[in-house]
Amino acid sequence: MAEPRRILVTGGAGFVGSALARHLIAATDCQVLVIDKLSYAGDLRSLEGLKDDPRFSFLKADVCDGAAVRAAIGGFRPDVITHLAAESHVDRSIDGPAAFVETNVVGTFSLLTQALDYFRELEGPARARFRFHHTSTDEVFGALGEHGAFTETSAYDPRSPYSATKAASDHLVRAWGHTYGLPVIVTNCSNNYGPFQLPEKLIPLMIAKCLAGESLPVYGDGRHVRDWLYVGDHVKALTRIFEDGAPGETYVIGARNEQTNLAVVHRLCDILDRIRPRPDGGPYRTQITHVSDRPGHDHRYAIDPARLEQALGWRPLETFASGLGKTVRWYLDHESWWRPGLGGPQAGRRLGLSLA
Repeated sequence: MAEPRRILVTGGAGFVGSALARHLIAATDCQVLVIDKLSYAGDLRSLEGLKDDPRFSFLKADVCDGAAVRAAIGGFRPDVITHLAAESHVDRSIDGPAAFVETNVVGTFSLLTQALDYFRELEGPARARFRFHHTSTDEVFGALGEHGAFTETSAYDPRSPYSATKAASDHLVRAWGHTYGLPVIVTNCSNNYGPFQLPEKLIPLMIAKCLAGESLPVYGDGRHVRDWLYVGDHVKALTRIFEDGAPGETYVIGARNEQTNLAVVHRLCDILDRIRPRPDGGPYRTQITHVSDRPGHDHRYAIDPARLEQALGWRPLETFASGLGKTVRWYLDHESWWRPGLGGPQAGRRLGLSLA
């Protein structure tokens, strides 16, 4: 009987990374090592339920720290390195792109360097099963018109500092595959939502502002379209891909859930009207205000996941309605997790207006 796989997850205390770690421990027999530098976006409370599991371990380290990563890889001996450590908030990238270049580009280069050195030492079955999996975003493809969807062959056209750094990291990963023979896989996903997402992102931010009785700021006319993917479905796809995906391949991950930003806010308001009515009995929709748009705001993203569905048999389990309902209930039941994050130094200040 084959030994359980050993999975190293970078950025594993973040939103998607922690969801992946929780899924791997709950649904597989894998050994899991999470590496995270615990920036503002990393929270050990997202991994609280795993700390006593003998198959789980955690290391506080920055992917840019080559010595720390080298030691971690050498000690853990992973079969898969799945790279999710990244700066990911577009508005923050507009105000401070340097941190995005450092983590997303330099950090990916550093991790690739250590992974390649490790891979070159492997022999036999260990070498054959090793994978370097890189998680990226559909934002690297730029904006779509009113029709069509991104696929694995879509041209790159990043428009923000965030998406430009993710595009750069995608290219580095593929170059290490082509040039050095590192068995790499790249995935590009649509907008994630679900439990444990920081309230700087649209859905948890609007939930928090609804509950606080504050205005709900919608950028521009609110007609920008995003393709929403429940995080639990995403991590199931990632697991299927690094278990059964082919080295050198790219897979795009989406759930065919296109929604305008305004429609998302309307849905949230309507759910809260039913399950957590305002003290005055009024509708949450009256709190919506339209604010100046983000600089360079892409109009529409959408993903066609047909290749992933056909090649690996993955299908999302959640509709947008079911996933959003679960998400709202989680935030209502876990205010102690997200509410402290609203009191940071940037609380109440809109980001991403530096160039407006």
